[in-house]
Amino acid sequence: MNAADFEELYQRLRQTDPWGPAARHGALNNITSAHVLAAVNEVRLGRTASLASAVGSEVTPDNPDPCVHQMTSPSGDQADRNGLSFAMDRLAMNVHGNADSHIDALCHVIYRALLYNGVPADSITASGPSELSIDLARDGIVGRGVLLDIPRAKGVSCVEPGDHVTIDDLVQAEEAQRVHVGEGDLLFVRVGHHQRRTALGPWDSASARAGFHPVALEFIAERRVGALGSDGNNDTAPSSVDGVEFPCTSSP
Repeated sequence: MNAADFEELYQRLRQTDPWGPAARHGALNNITSAHVLAAVNEVRLGRTASLASAVGSEVTPDNPDPCVHQMTSPSGDQADRNGLSFAMDRLAMNVHGNADSHIDALCHVIYRALLYNGVPADSITASGPSELSIDLARDGIVGRGVLLDIPRAKGVSCVEPGDHVTIDDLVQAEEAQRVHVGEGDLLFVRVGHHQRRTALGPWDSASARAGFHPVALEFIAERRVGALGSDGNNDTAPSSVDGVEFPCTSSP
């Protein structure tokens, strides 16, 4: 698609937001108490599964600024042998890297100096955002989780870096898995990123990665998805918009 196509898509998707200019929770508004209750009623085994990836502490092509872990208390061999001691530590982490799992707040993406719903970008200062922070989800996000496995539906091990997940891919995975993505669902789309990384080693995923084609966001909007996640970044690199290379640092 070209820049004009992207602009038209952007404006069209903005019109699908039914909550008005004062809304600050975005698609989380799609998750109602009724949706949560319905999700709870689908629980059968009671097992839990972590969506986190291991926090990296080594410099790699996809993690040039990794987490730093330091012990802030005396080392163990200096412990008080006649009394009480504590082991304490500190973590310094670049949350928006390409290797560690995280959730983006609605203040994360700035387009034409605006955040979600027209909030000015200058609402973000060195001390943090005055609006649209992740604190809006401080009570947790609970709902029906749906995993669409795109490589499995395609019969491949992974979606290759630079390739797109399309609407047809999402529908094909739905049909193969006999599930339907509905309003308020927490949609997780597997592209095989971590499986490829484990098999072949890390690479510069800021420059090349599998993700959604922009048009696939129409599927997300039409189904009223509550939250979107992936085993990689949700967007594709390089940019799928001809002639436009969106800003992308090593830690978007």
